[in-house]
Amino acid sequence: MNSPKILSVSPADDKKLTVTFDNGVEKMYDCKPLIEKYDAFKVLENDVFFKQVKVDAGGYGISWDDKVDLSEDELWTNAVEIVAA
Repeated sequence: MNSPKILSVSPADDKKLTVTFDNGVEKMYDCKPLIEKYDAFKVLENDVFFKQVKVDAGGYGISWDDKVDLSEDELWTNAVEIVAA
């Protein structure tokens, strides 16, 4: 699948991320299921660490460090589009 690349990511309340893609779509991604299901993502419970999220080079994903990351495909497929009111 050719997912759009990520332009920006910012932490939101309740362990969610606001992700903006290069096609202009903005989506909200909930990290709570990852934190609950996978030990590798437990570190995201720490608010200071969670807020350190950044876009990877080329927009192919996001990461917190060398071990904790998500691909643009995961974010595009499983995030919910934010619709302006």
